[in-house]
Amino acid sequence: MHLDIIELQSFYATALGKLAASVITSALDPLWLPMPQERLVGIGYTLPYLNHFASRAERAFAFMPARQGATGWPHDQALSTALVYDEELPLPDSSVDRILLVHTLEFSESSSETLKEIWRVLSPNGQLIVVVPNRRGVWARMEHTPFGSGRPFSRGQLLQAFREANFTPGKVVNALHVPPTRWRWLQQSSGLIESVGTRLWPLFGGVVIGEAHKRLYQGLPVLKRSSRRVFVPVLTPQGTARQQPVKVTIHDPRERSAK
Repeated sequence: MHLDIIELQSFYATALGKLAASVITSALDPLWLPMPQERLVGIGYTLPYLNHFASRAERAFAFMPARQGATGWPHDQALSTALVYDEELPLPDSSVDRILLVHTLEFSESSSETLKEIWRVLSPNGQLIVVVPNRRGVWARMEHTPFGSGRPFSRGQLLQAFREANFTPGKVVNALHVPPTRWRWLQQSSGLIESVGTRLWPLFGGVVIGEAHKRLYQGLPVLKRSSRRVFVPVLTPQGTARQQPVKVTIHDPRERSAK
């Protein structure tokens, strides 16, 4: 099941969505290493997090998967949004310093191909940060949040995906220990619950957050992509008459000399 842009916007506009964004942003902060003249790209639905981190970057872009849909961002400046296929990013090699992946990997047709494409566009020593639903967490079992859709990951599965795509795994943390409930009294205690959950049951957070760096000393094999799309033009006029093929006759000059 793929979520569209309307569902994602609606969730993050609720009190529970704002709480989830705040908790995840706090967990991302320690992983956000300073980079001079940083070029940042968020892939998926990353707007609640880009609003916080884009000010640290020299430039920032929001890439949204075609199956999800897109919305304009930022609202007070020139638009920096693009509708893309996550396996075919419209960027040259080694052109981005940091990529933030949220609400993407769990919906990818091939998570391996998505990560390999990200490896291609990241600069040497570039940083990738991924947020995915935790297979052990409660949020992955609740369909009223975006984290209850798609394929959840365990810590081991995320680390293995990094290695297969030629990344060097870094820190992996769990966050979002507060239950996905709409009860306000429980949401108001989210700070305490998150603190206690991080210490007592860290593996059961709602999301797994992993960081990795581009590894350069090994090449990636070039394989035929199983999920390669075929683009079909939709504006081709129908019913137009076909042009008749023109017959072209080529004369051999040796025939004239023989005559």
